[in-house]
Amino acid sequence: MMNDPIVEEMRKNGQAFAACYNNDLEAIYSALKEKEKTLGRKVVYRDPHHLPLERAQESMRYE
Repeated sequence: MMNDPIVEEMRKNGQAFAACYNNDLEAIYSALKEKEKTLGRKVVYRDPHHLPLERAQESMRYE
């Protein structure tokens, strides 16, 4: 498996951020929501990703 330095840095930063909140998901969520308020925009915005029906059905086949 290849180690990507960018991915490693992102993981390290995420772990450090989580450690600031004792890895408490509710505290992390609250902190991010507060950050959204100060920025006036969403910190992370993603539309739901839906597979086309045919592709989803293909992925469920067991052969």
